[in-house]
Parts: sequence; C-alpha cells; structure tokens
Amino acid sequence: MSHEPVKITVEIFGEKHVLRGEGTAPYILGLAHEVDNKMRQIAQRLPRLGIHQIAILTALNLADELAKLREEQETLMQLLGEKTE
Repeated sequence: MSHEPVKITVEIFGEKHVLRGEGTAPYILGLAHEVDNKMRQIAQRLPRLGIHQIAILTALNLADELAKLREEQETLMQLLGEKTE
C-alpha cells in the first residue's frame, strides 16, 4: 500500500465525500463501497431510520465485525504459539 496521501471523491449513500488518506485510489474506493453497501442493507431492512441512525448502525456493525476478526486472529495466534513451543 502506498504511503503517499491520496485525495479522492467517493459516493456513499447518495452523498459525495472528498476523502484524503494513505492508500491507493482503488483501496479507498473499495472501503467506500463497503460502507455504502452496509448502509444500503440497513436502510433496506429498516426503511424508517434517518441517515444518521443508518450511519451509526453501520459503524456499529463494522466495529462488531472488526472485534470478531481481532478475537479470531488472537485465537489463531495463540494456537500457532502453542504449536511452535
């Protein structure tokens, strides 16, 4: 991944956002696409929610996925540590 800051315009849930960050344009576009997809899934399941509520639920869902992946990684690292000892 590039360490040069990149500036890119993305569309998330119908709104355009200018993002700056480290990484490639395709990487940042992929992240924006993932967030957009999650927001649209939640909006489809819960159509009465406002955009801020959808954004918060999206953030919580992504945080939950991250926490579970970290826990899984920690378990795997522990298992690998036991096998190498």
